[in-house]
Amino acid sequence: MKRRSFLLACGTAAFAADSRSRLRIGQIGVEHAHAAGKMAAMRSLPDLWEVVGVAASKGYDGVKTMTVEELLATPDLKAVAVETRVEDSCAIALRCIQAGKHVHLDKPGALNHDEFKAMRLEAEKRGLTVQMGYMLRYNPAFELLFQAVREGWLGEITEIDAAMGKLADGGTRAGIRQLEGGGMFELACHIIDATLTIMGRPGSVTSFSTPTQDDSTKDNQMAVLQYPKATAVIRCNHADPFGGTRRRFNVTGTGGTFEIVPLEGGKVNLSLTKARGNYKKGTQSFQLDVPKDRYAGEFIDLAKVVRGEKKFAWDAAHDIAVHETVLRASGIWK
Repeated sequence: MKRRSFLLACGTAAFAADSRSRLRIGQIGVEHAHAAGKMAAMRSLPDLWEVVGVAASKGYDGVKTMTVEELLATPDLKAVAVETRVEDSCAIALRCIQAGKHVHLDKPGALNHDEFKAMRLEAEKRGLTVQMGYMLRYNPAFELLFQAVREGWLGEITEIDAAMGKLADGGTRAGIRQLEGGGMFELACHIIDATLTIMGRPGSVTSFSTPTQDDSTKDNQMAVLQYPKATAVIRCNHADPFGGTRRRFNVTGTGGTFEIVPLEGGKVNLSLTKARGNYKKGTQSFQLDVPKDRYAGEFIDLAKVVRGEKKFAWDAAHDIAVHETVLRASGIWK
């Protein structure tokens, strides 16, 4: 083969490989609190994802706006990020699944458990992935925590203490007031997902709500998740002026304690009864590097799953158990 023909053939092959590596994705809805961040994350990964458009009445600069029908009919569309109001999200996710698309579904996924369960099982039946929008799954501190638990660093887990709060402004209070489960349902679902990633489905859940104001807003809640030899206490306080810095996740077992505080900052306090991995016996504190984009890890992982390079770590049984536990912890489902 002549040099020019060889280079042309190589270039064509490289272009074809690049085309195959980019997966087509779209977004439905812009109403979810994470919607703009998820779109920005997808657009920041042009080597992985080609964003074909957003189905919404008003979208984003530089992104094609289309109808849901147009988006789902897009050739070679592989996945859809569902960023609607929670009241609509499950029905939209099911529609995407029935169209043969993988789904990124933002938290908490649905108001009704039966609807959520049916959607998740339908995806499993079709061999499609539903990636719930729990960004703590991809935080380096939580990834290390999950590894520590899997490898037995902490021994038998005896307790989890977790909190995710904030000082809510009037708009935020009005938003969670519309939800029967309040702040626990809307925000603390993140730490409930992390708890069940470690412990699985609890045997029982007891919920508490102690509102701080007389405006019918569930802004100060707690739930106790009970296991055979452990308890997990989950708090969600939307009247906490230092809620952001106080957000925490602490796991204690017979072999040590792993504390993350603040929640997404990458700071870890680790105490071990004996050396594990690269960590010594005793107490140590260290800082892990945290990506600037809290959502990019979700779409990096989703691309690997869609390509068949790995199996998704959270299956339908996990997501169904999390949704049930969120409803119980929120006082919606007794």
